[in-house]
Amino acid sequence: MMKNLFVCYPRCTTCRRAQQWLDEAGIGYQFRDIKAQNPAENELRSWHTKSGLPLRRFFNTSGLSYRELGLADKLADMSEDEQFALLASDGMLLKRPIMVTGDRVLVGFKEADWERLRKSML
Repeated sequence: MMKNLFVCYPRCTTCRRAQQWLDEAGIGYQFRDIKAQNPAENELRSWHTKSGLPLRRFFNTSGLSYRELGLADKLADMSEDEQFALLASDGMLLKRPIMVTGDRVLVGFKEADWERLRKSML
């Protein structure tokens, strides 16, 4: 069984759903709570590179802290280095959940992502 790294915030409904799906699909994973264990900046850079997604996808664009901090405006003026430093300093700003498996990174799972992942791992 393959080992995966699953990063999320435990009160997040989407994260709980993803955990349930992983368990039901028999996919092994290592759970990490980003509130307690923020990913290091080099981890975030690696995940971002593997994902091929825009860096903004890694930010929690729906969270209260995102709106309170006015990050939408701030991010536009930040360099990529500053954005990674911000993410690494406050894991609560990470979009969640994030699944890292080999060279693939899924950010903010959707049903289609889960189905593709299940087929590729079974």
